[in-house]
Amino acid sequence: MDAPKPTPGNTPPERAPIPTPPPERRSLRRLLFGPPRDVQDPRTHHHISLIALLAWVGLGADGLSSSAYGPDEAFRALGRHTYLAVALAVATAFTVLVISIAYSQIIKRFPFGGGGYVVATELLGPGVGVVSGSALLVDYVLTISVSVASCGDAIFSFLPPAAAPWKLLFEAAGIGILLLLNLRGVKESVSFLAPIFGLFLVTHLILIAGGLATHVPDVPRVAAEVGHGWRAGLAELGAVGLFAVFVRAYSMGAGTYTGIEAVSNGIQIMREPKVHTARRTMGYMAVSLAVTAAGILLLYLLFHAAPEEGKTMNAVLLERFAGGFSLAGAQVGRWFVVLTLVAEGALLLVAAQAGFIDGPRVMSNMATDSWLPHRFGQLSDRLTMQNGVLLMGGASLVTLVWTGGDILALVTMYSINVFVTFSLSQAAMLRLWWRTKGEGRRRGFAIHGLAFALCAAILVGTIYEKGQEGGWVTIVVTGLVVGLCFVIRGHYRTVQANLRRLDDIMAVLPQHGAGPRPLVDPRAPTAVLLVGGYGGLGVHALLTVQRTFPGFFKNFIFVSVGVVDSAAMKGVEEVDRVRLRTQAALEQYVDLAHRMKLPADFRLAIGTEAVAEAERLCVEVAREFPRAVFFAGKLVFQHERWYQRVLHNETAYALQRRLQFDGLNAMVMPVRVLE
Repeated sequence: MDAPKPTPGNTPPERAPIPTPPPERRSLRRLLFGPPRDVQDPRTHHHISLIALLAWVGLGADGLSSSAYGPDEAFRALGRHTYLAVALAVATAFTVLVISIAYSQIIKRFPFGGGGYVVATELLGPGVGVVSGSALLVDYVLTISVSVASCGDAIFSFLPPAAAPWKLLFEAAGIGILLLLNLRGVKESVSFLAPIFGLFLVTHLILIAGGLATHVPDVPRVAAEVGHGWRAGLAELGAVGLFAVFVRAYSMGAGTYTGIEAVSNGIQIMREPKVHTARRTMGYMAVSLAVTAAGILLLYLLFHAAPEEGKTMNAVLLERFAGGFSLAGAQVGRWFVVLTLVAEGALLLVAAQAGFIDGPRVMSNMATDSWLPHRFGQLSDRLTMQNGVLLMGGASLVTLVWTGGDILALVTMYSINVFVTFSLSQAAMLRLWWRTKGEGRRRGFAIHGLAFALCAAILVGTIYEKGQEGGWVTIVVTGLVVGLCFVIRGHYRTVQANLRRLDDIMAVLPQHGAGPRPLVDPRAPTAVLLVGGYGGLGVHALLTVQRTFPGFFKNFIFVSVGVVDSAAMKGVEEVDRVRLRTQAALEQYVDLAHRMKLPADFRLAIGTEAVAEAERLCVEVAREFPRAVFFAGKLVFQHERWYQRVLHNETAYALQRRLQFDGLNAMVMPVRVLE
């Protein structure tokens, strides 16, 4: 026990005033993260949700920004066979549209989000689902690393070579800024970055439209060059060899498609009607990405762009398009090049948002299914998944430093994981349509069959081409994450099975009460029990208090906090459901106490942070019942290990410390877990 045993007649000491954080600390926290949000206010849910245009910025930017490195890698892989760029541009645009249409169908079938993890889990089983989810987690870590590293490449393309040593530090600072923005909340971070997205669209529209327009007179010449190159390639390599060159370049451009799934993972943050908003966002992203990626590939060919040391292909293209343009002696073209590269780099920074927005949501879904520690499903008082955001930011920073910001290595690892999830998602939808009878079956099967063929082909091609050049790293890391998930879930299942023994108590409890229900007396000694859902664990706490302090407590108050986690963050209606579920459990405890002829009542609160909300509620109860003693349960393992403290939070001890500092009597009751 952790507090002196109360005896009849004694009363808790006078309580010290409840401490508050120093003003400067509160001000600093609010400056960095903003004030808490009211989870029960309908306006809060409206404020943090995104309309299609802002969702396009926050999630679609991941797809659109891949035009900075996807076409670059694909064109480089063509080598001297640049005449294949026309076919590559068509194939790229076609692939973007096919995969986007397939994911639009997934959004329609799975309107609560979750993307590849939920789809694979529901249709192919939990074992396949955890593989897809683990691949997604690594994917979103790499989304942040790739986007920020590519941002650094774009910005340092126009800076002098002497600045190169600062590139990695610049990229690390970018991750830190995004981490802070996402701890404040989704909409703040997206709204802050929206003008950057607009600047990218304007500058790249000028580049693509202007570049194509200036070469309209050259179309016959370019067509002749492409035809001549095609015939020469056939004569040199044969049809099979030429096709192999094309397929390799197509596979190496896999980074172009990597952001498409982000929208289906982020449905929860979208404005109602969510499915309509998500599908519109997907449409915006698909069209913008297809036009931008295909247009850039064609411009590489038209401007005879070639790789240069220390510069991206887009930087080379921009210099050839506008670098020499001047107006009234002013180097307007040079400024346009710099502005466009800055816009591109900034959009890549926006694209990293997908990792911070969707990564924690995937973690939350997996935590709900006990594949990851349950704390990853919790929300902070800013309604952000703080634990997930911190982990994603930290892991991406480690990845960036480990690779030295090498975009080729990062994109290779990135592409493999993305297409593992893509392929599993399309395979799951194929299974769904295979079992579905009736209208739409043939169309659905055709869409997802084609998408699966494309995704599987790109996955195989990428592993074959780059598996030994760094691709194996992401395969190993993803395998380790999958293994860790199975270990975590196994632990939770073992603990859950162990605690079922407490449910045996339920069979011997009084089933019916007799006589009037006893009334509580606020002046009498009161046991306040912090409980969760109704079950053997809470009943065990009630019986333990009676056994330890026989006849002392005259009142029993059951207290519970309905924790609104990310799974319930779909609107104020879901918050109401959490309230009703919590109240129903408390009413069962009160009814049990009455059947045992004990005066009892309940108090509840709704919030996102269990400890802070429970402390506030307990202080209110203490004012109502001055002779209250608070009891909380804590799982105790025979051989406690560090990972048990990670998987099972220290809520009881944290709350005990706070309540004791507030001058309240608080005790922690051990609940043994047999090993």
